[in-house]
Amino acid sequence: MKEKEEETFSAGSEVRGENIPPVQRLKRELKYQGTILKMYEDTVNVNGHEAKWDFIHHDGAAAVVAVNHDGKLLMVRQYRNALDRYTLEIPAGKLDYPGEPMIDCAYRELEEETGFRVESMDKLEYLMSLTTTVAFCDEAIDIFVAHNLIPSHQNLDEDEVINVEPCELSDLEEMIYTGKITDGKTIAAIMAYARKYRSVDKKDDLA
Repeated sequence: MKEKEEETFSAGSEVRGENIPPVQRLKRELKYQGTILKMYEDTVNVNGHEAKWDFIHHDGAAAVVAVNHDGKLLMVRQYRNALDRYTLEIPAGKLDYPGEPMIDCAYRELEEETGFRVESMDKLEYLMSLTTTVAFCDEAIDIFVAHNLIPSHQNLDEDEVINVEPCELSDLEEMIYTGKITDGKTIAAIMAYARKYRSVDKKDDLA
């Protein structure tokens, strides 16, 4: 399985600071295409040496810190095949198509996974952006905060089983500090939310 080889790419000259030798990508070859990702083998020139690097492309995703009327955060517990266990996470989902606005995705996934929605997309507050695995994957996620939730209903895929669990912010922080929550986007979102919103919401017992 092959895709057309890309033109030679060079990075390094635009980096600020010390002189950093450029990295040239000489070739990119598609090795596997799944339902949510593509796996490539890149041929690169680094420090005058040719090397093979793995690269995984992901179209991107969006996630939501969903704040209930009592200040608790609506978390979702679901099975993750890669870990072979259930995990506690913030609601999130992949883009429906490449280039879909992430706020559109967040608006949809909030309702589909939690059974709650916001009045309109402009009620979602941007919190942060992150890239999940910078060493070999380009998955990017925008994270939003949702207040004033309106009860609706879940709309799960046929292969999804998701339980919604309201949690105190302080309990979630404790689960992060004790290694019970390990999902990267969830940790980043919870800690960013706590830093930015705790003094505003004043719902948490640590405020």
